Amino acid sequence: MTQQGVRWSADQVLALAPDAASRKAGSRLGAAGPWSGAGSCEEGTVWGLCKGSGSKPYQTIVDIAGPAGPAYKCSCPSRKFPCKHALGLLLLWAGEDDAVPTVAQAPDWAEQWIAGRRKRSEDKRPAGGGSSPAAADPEAARRRAEKRAERVTAGATELEQRLTDLLRGGLAAAEQAGYGLWEETAARMVDAQAPGLAARVRELGAIPASGPGWPVRLLEECALLHLLDQGWLRRDRLPEGLAATVRSRIGLPASADGPPVRDRWLVLAQYDTVDVKLTTRRIWLHGAGTGRTALLLSYGAAGRAPELALPVGLALDAELSAYPGAGGHRAGLGERFAAPAPLPLRPPGIPTARAAARYGEALREDPWLESVPVTLDRVVPVPDGDSWQLADAESELALPLTPTARSRPGLWQLVALSGGAPVTVFGECGHRGFTPLTAWAEKAGEAVPLC
Repeated sequence: MTQQGVRWSADQVLALAPDAASRKAGSRLGAAGPWSGAGSCEEGTVWGLCKGSGSKPYQTIVDIAGPAGPAYKCSCPSRKFPCKHALGLLLLWAGEDDAVPTVAQAPDWAEQWIAGRRKRSEDKRPAGGGSSPAAADPEAARRRAEKRAERVTAGATELEQRLTDLLRGGLAAAEQAGYGLWEETAARMVDAQAPGLAARVRELGAIPASGPGWPVRLLEECALLHLLDQGWLRRDRLPEGLAATVRSRIGLPASADGPPVRDRWLVLAQYDTVDVKLTTRRIWLHGAGTGRTALLLSYGAAGRAPELALPVGLALDAELSAYPGAGGHRAGLGERFAAPAPLPLRPPGIPTARAAARYGEALREDPWLESVPVTLDRVVPVPDGDSWQLADAESELALPLTPTARSRPGLWQLVALSGGAPVTVFGECGHRGFTPLTAWAEKAGEAVPLC
């Protein structure tokens, strides 16, 4: 596999940045000035020494062709992945051809990391015909699953009683009780090994006194939580696909057991959501041959970015396996056959009315679904009072943008890219509106990340 024929754009490099501050700092290091000893090899590794504030330069190395996406190593103290030095090195590599020459041998410090990484990758591959301890003792695994199911059932039953007490006492009592009531209930769900229920209970706690109409929003979320409880308690009566969705929403572990599907998967979007314990990265892919849309999830501990990162606008030749669930898009990344490479492709778009209908259809399969991935064709961002919407260029219909989208800098990137002309926009369409994630100019141009 030859990597050096594939040069990423600056936008694709900066799309890997964990936050705006890293993008800004990395951009300043994208010139040759602070760098020495920069080089690359045909296998897809780039390295260099970056002058910092100390006496010794920082040793920075990036494995572009890593089996789980680009991987990074830097001797700086930053806990961000990639750090500003890795971003700067990639920008240098993506720029002038002679700034990072291709050499036959990496320096010793880089070679040691490369060799160690390759060895760890080989060690993770199962030996031919080998089986995991869980597979070797299916009876023990069955007993553990039954014991956990009993705990979840007890937790769901208790939660049903708490919801009943809340509605019997009136929603006004929720405002008076404060957040402590919900946190205690969420802790009970954690004890019941139902993290999905715990997360939804915590979300309920943020609704009372959150602004006009909060009682309606609280009642809606209570109804969905009740539906999930009942789905678990009556899961044996559900179709298998819906039962798998209920298990997933409850928070039970599952594996990507669908048949591997090989395709050239275009990276449509990548963004992180952060809470006090976990950083979750969502990566949307579009299959060039299959036309399928897939979602990769990657996780990092609090304060650390997930390891998996894929540049928006590039495509990877890889296999994906689907997770169980009714109508779900989540998939697991399997074997990769080449490093990410440019692909002049954008997914086919649909009008706004069809996007809203698609979300409604998806709710039949998964009533707890927040949004669905959609590509809108020929839409124009236009103001709507204090808000914004994406209006069809060929009709009078439009989709409102979500509050999240209106607060992101990407909105102004989208407005500038459009300039009043139609654009193609990929994003997530749900009950709160549309969140644009990536856009393309109508006639030509690369994908522009908006998140």
